[in-house]
Amino acid sequence: MIRAVVAAVLLFAAWTPTAAQRAPGQQDARYDPLFKKYSKRYFGPAFDWRVFKAQAMAESNLSADAKSGVGARGIMQLMPTTFREIQTRNPELACIDHPEWNIAAGIGYDRSLWRLWTEHPTLEERRNFMLASYNAGRGTLLRAQNTAREKQLDHCVWRSIAEIAPSVRGWRYRETLQYVTRIEANLAGLKGEEAPP
Repeated sequence: MIRAVVAAVLLFAAWTPTAAQRAPGQQDARYDPLFKKYSKRYFGPAFDWRVFKAQAMAESNLSADAKSGVGARGIMQLMPTTFREIQTRNPELACIDHPEWNIAAGIGYDRSLWRLWTEHPTLEERRNFMLASYNAGRGTLLRAQNTAREKQLDHCVWRSIAEIAPSVRGWRYRETLQYVTRIEANLAGLKGEEAPP
C-alpha cells in the first residue's frame, strides 16, 4: 500500500509541469489571488493586475526564494531598505521573505512610483516610467528626461528615453530597457497575445 502511494506521488510529480515546461499563457497561478488583491488595493479594480505578475516574472520568475547579488529578495526582488520604507506606512507587512508581504510591498512601491509620473500622454507611457524607475531608480529616469529635453525629444514618451539612453551617464540602460521589454512580453503572454516587437 505504501509503495502504491509513493508511486502515485512520484507519478504526479513527474507529470506536473515545472515553470520552465509550461507553455506560454500557462504560467504559475498560485500567487494570482495576491496580485489581484494588492493591485486592487493600491491601484483600484480597473487596473490590470497582470502587469504586476508580469513584473514579478521578470524580477524573480515568481520565486519566493530569489535573492540577487546586490541583496534584493523575494518575488518582487525588493531591497530590504525599500521594504522597510514601505513597511513604515504599512506595518502589517511583517516579513520581506513572506510571498504575500513581498508582493504587497512591491505593488505598494509601484504605487508610490506611479504617483510621481503624472505628465505622460497615455497610461502605457506612465506604466513604462513606473516600471523603469522600479528597476533603475527615479533619479536615473529624471536625468534621462533632461537629456531627452536637451535633444528636443518628448521627455514623456518612453521611445524618446530609449533613444537617448546610451548618452545618460551612470545608467546601466540596457538592463532597464530589457526589463521593460520583458515585462511587456510577459504581459502579452499572460493575455494570450503576441509580444510587441
